[in-house]
Amino acid sequence: MAYTQQGFTERPRPVQIGLIGSGWMGAFHGESISRRVPGAVLAAVADPNLESATAVATQLGATKVTASAADIFADPEIDAVIIASPARFHAALITEAAAAGKHVFCEKPAAQDLAELDAALQAVDAAGVHFQIGFNRRYAADFRAAKKDIAGGLVGQPQLLRSLTRDPGTGSIGHAARIPAWTIFLETLIHDFDTLNWFNEGAEPVEVYAAADALVEPGLRNQGFLDTAVVTVRYSNGAIAVAEANFSALYGYDVRGEVFGSKGMVQAGRPTETTAVRYTAGGVSADTPRLNVELFREAYTDELVDFVEVVRARREGSQPPSYALSLTPVAADARRALAVALACIESVKNRAPVAVAPIAESAAGAPLVGAGGTKVGS
Repeated sequence: MAYTQQGFTERPRPVQIGLIGSGWMGAFHGESISRRVPGAVLAAVADPNLESATAVATQLGATKVTASAADIFADPEIDAVIIASPARFHAALITEAAAAGKHVFCEKPAAQDLAELDAALQAVDAAGVHFQIGFNRRYAADFRAAKKDIAGGLVGQPQLLRSLTRDPGTGSIGHAARIPAWTIFLETLIHDFDTLNWFNEGAEPVEVYAAADALVEPGLRNQGFLDTAVVTVRYSNGAIAVAEANFSALYGYDVRGEVFGSKGMVQAGRPTETTAVRYTAGGVSADTPRLNVELFREAYTDELVDFVEVVRARREGSQPPSYALSLTPVAADARRALAVALACIESVKNRAPVAVAPIAESAAGAPLVGAGGTKVGS
């Protein structure tokens, strides 16, 4: 018998992604694009360590490998890039990617100071490309549920907020001497600062007071290493927030958030991997996650799904996805969290509270404009 003719709708061309940085986080993002993000293809991998880039590309099926990000920027087939290089290179890579017309997903922090961040965001604005920062907690199911309750007025007026990050460890940090200065604020607690800003949306961080020390590796204290910190943040609506971090939780990876308000309280996160608890003669126990990619596997995937959907919509001239709640962390969010982190550094140096506004404003004293034309701090 003869075949019957069926209607056929051509599938849209997948979004072509170039990965810059093939380390731990870059490799995981590359895996997400290759295996878990629909409508996207990992087309190229760039890393000065060509052996590492080749290994990741081979494992994930990327056909292009290079030691230079410039090759990805020059590739007309690449729609967007994921920047997962060391933090000190982020701002320059954002600038170069935007100048090449590539949409940008960048791991946090987007820069290490506000001057270089503003230069990068001006390049993003000038090019009209989409920019997203990797604040993945917004995409975790429990944090999104908490945000929905807060936005719906369930807790009333926020009064006390809390966010914590306790990285899994063994009681010592073997690579501590190689960790850059101020990492605890710029790369760890910056997640908590965004979470607090997001939970307390509409209010601005006004003042911070930070205390930090080397309690896991006290022998490195005199070298400026910090592995433990507690930060108090005062907001413009009167709310007071506490953020804390430690680099060595023996029981696993522990990330939680909480908002207490005039009508009640909502919490997000838990230190256990599941809600299953064992009760035996040996006591009560539960499994705990040991890796960020275990605890936030779905969140890491969903943030890239969001990014790819916006890039595809931009390419096709269609409407990008919309959400009932503010979700996608963009330029203003990157800048606001970084301003808090930098204020914390000044607070530790001075052992005193530090106002955020003078740090967040330009040398001329006027609020700077982030990508999308949004006044930072408004």
